[in-house]
Amino acid sequence: MNKLLSFFTTISVCLILTITFTEKSIAQQTGLGSTYIDTALFNDMEFRAVGPTRGGRVPAVSGIIGAPSSFYMGVGPAGGVWRTDNNGYSWRNLTDGKGLKSNSIGALAVATSDTSTIYVGTGTVNLRDNSLTGRGVYKSTDSGKTWEFLGLEETGAIGEIKIHPHDANRVYVAALGHPYGPNSERGVFRTKNGGESWEKVLFASDSTGAVDLELNPENPDIIYAALWRGERKPWEIISGAATENGLYKSTDGGDTWKELTKGIPAGLKGRAGLAVSPANPDRVYALLEAPGDKQGLYRSEDSGENWTQVSDTAGIMARPFYFTRITADPNDADVVYAMSVRDWKSVDGGLTFERRQVTHADIHNLWINPDNSDIQIQGNDGGAAITLDGGQTWSNQNNQATAELWQVQVDDQFPYRLYGGQQDNTTISVPSLPLHGGVTGPQDYWRETGGCETGPVVPMPGNPDIIFAS
Repeated sequence: MNKLLSFFTTISVCLILTITFTEKSIAQQTGLGSTYIDTALFNDMEFRAVGPTRGGRVPAVSGIIGAPSSFYMGVGPAGGVWRTDNNGYSWRNLTDGKGLKSNSIGALAVATSDTSTIYVGTGTVNLRDNSLTGRGVYKSTDSGKTWEFLGLEETGAIGEIKIHPHDANRVYVAALGHPYGPNSERGVFRTKNGGESWEKVLFASDSTGAVDLELNPENPDIIYAALWRGERKPWEIISGAATENGLYKSTDGGDTWKELTKGIPAGLKGRAGLAVSPANPDRVYALLEAPGDKQGLYRSEDSGENWTQVSDTAGIMARPFYFTRITADPNDADVVYAMSVRDWKSVDGGLTFERRQVTHADIHNLWINPDNSDIQIQGNDGGAAITLDGGQTWSNQNNQATAELWQVQVDDQFPYRLYGGQQDNTTISVPSLPLHGGVTGPQDYWRETGGCETGPVVPMPGNPDIIFAS
């Protein structure tokens, strides 16, 4: 009976198409024998999302002080900026169709003095061979409803944005520069007028840029910066390889800088991540890529003047060119989180670390609510996840339409299914038409189809039960 219905359905479709073709004056031959298809038939077709809603890589996250259920995430590959107002139960996109020249988000910051003001830096410093080059800085003064381009278009990749806690118009940007070659628009930039104009206040060379920034919470004229030569070539990743790499400090709001060297390894250094807690503003953490056992976590108790290596735990420095991020608890300076392939937590000032269970591997960022340290948002290669209990439980990441898919294939069944490989996930197959009856929603109909991440997945023509995957 099913075959008979399929037969008559096919005949009906053919009849309709045949009548349509004869009414059209312009047709193109497809090369399939005598079949002709008029391309005008496709004029009214529109794209629709079919999934999967498995989140993609998120290097930028922030909460909103005074709104403990609201958070932002910036999606690195090309997903734009999203917001939730229900602790991650659902997300909505804020940047699609809003004029951004690049939807690759590397940094995001919300002004504490005016929480409707958001600054976004495009281009991610987590260098992969498929990294998209950013197109500058954008600003919203209405919580993401509209966006204004602020320039710095050639900064390529932006690792961090810091806003003065009492002045939403005074902003600092850590610009790595173009990820694939030299350019001069890199280093630390400052604006005092909300992005109307910018000053380059720290510059090392046309191949070394800034990757991270921290402001002293008590005295925001004290600024720390990490400089890094990070470059991606088709055959290698360059991390370090420049003598100007390292940690820098300003005590006059960025007018002048000095390199911090006492206790820091001499010679070549790679990427570094910085953290300062309001609970002890004189203490500075630096997660530092360096040769051999000099790599690891460094700590200063005197605002960066002198440093001591407190940990060389291997796990906190896995793939340092891709991670090397650290966050200090705003209410307890002894609690510090190191982000790498896994998520690591220390409660003794970085002397020891324990792994924390999270929703997905490859951790890129963490924001902690200063009013309640149990409220956090984390960005990883599977999206953004929120905890309200200090990491004991996390929100779902299968509700974010931000997957980075490497390719797409379709089979020839009816209705057909689509296949692709998702970055830092499995290959996956989803139905082309919405199906009903799933207990937990559309993900009931997702199928892992044999491969992993970049591996191709191809259904066999004529037999959709046979899948080739790599």
